[in-house]
Amino acid sequence: WILPAVFAAIKLFERSSSASQYLVAWVYGGALCMLFTVSTFFHCSCYCAEHKPPKNVKSWPCLGWQTYQGLKNVLHRCDRAMIYVFIAGSYFPWLTLENTDHSAILFCMEWVIWLMAGIGIAYQQVFHERYKCLETFFYLVMGLGPALVVVFTGHHFHGMMQLKFGGGFYILGIVFFKADGTIPMAHAIWHLFVVLAA
Repeated sequence: WILPAVFAAIKLFERSSSASQYLVAWVYGGALCMLFTVSTFFHCSCYCAEHKPPKNVKSWPCLGWQTYQGLKNVLHRCDRAMIYVFIAGSYFPWLTLENTDHSAILFCMEWVIWLMAGIGIAYQQVFHERYKCLETFFYLVMGLGPALVVVFTGHHFHGMMQLKFGGGFYILGIVFFKADGTIPMAHAIWHLFVVLAA
């Protein structure tokens, strides 16, 4: 999905006509490309480890195998971190371009969403894979929180329906994300929901 993400980012730049739109295209397009690039590299490393293991691990130089495992761990952490970055990047266009009445609430949300992303990334790095349900809860809070603030404060965005559909796809996708190992191909289905929502 890297090439479609790059294509989409280029299209966003081509359709931009103001400084704010170029900024939004850069942030969202960059987050989209980073999400799919890091995810692809991480899942490729998992595939290689599971389906093409070395014939004799013991014969590998110790440093080489440890380096590979370390790289896989770094990619896994980056993959999870990109989820936070992409959630923040997804809200950025709405909170930046649609704040035509200069709402203080929306302006604050624009900064709060990135603060939440930073806290989420820091938490995920410290407690990596330890409290998976809590991590999923953080994704949901960060994904739904700003939308609920927008709805309950009476703001209406152009393209609100697309925002709702995107959020719906993510929430449905989480069901498959948490059912990995229970439902066949659940993780692949989760990624399809991410692509549809993005």
